[in-house]
Amino acid sequence: MVVKSKEVDTHVEYFMELFQALDEYKLKLNPEKCVFVVKAGKFLGFMLTQIGIKMNPEKCMTIINMRSLTYVKVVQQLIGRLASLSRFIP
Repeated sequence: MVVKSKEVDTHVEYFMELFQALDEYKLKLNPEKCVFVVKAGKFLGFMLTQIGIKMNPEKCMTIINMRSLTYVKVVQQLIGRLASLSRFIP
């Protein structure tokens, strides 16, 4: 789960809503996996920053360093990899 806001006041309100929903559905968080007040970080393979969602540079390097396309199967694999990054490609 990600809680994001532009102002501190609204951020606290969003956290309250989140914790109320967790309590309502009897869900618990693992404190070892929780991180609070982070300016940027990785989440589900993407980079979350103050500006917005960015692509993960590690994933891009995999595509950049990929060998030349010689077979249909290799082209299909490339298309599959690019599908996850399509929102960042103009």
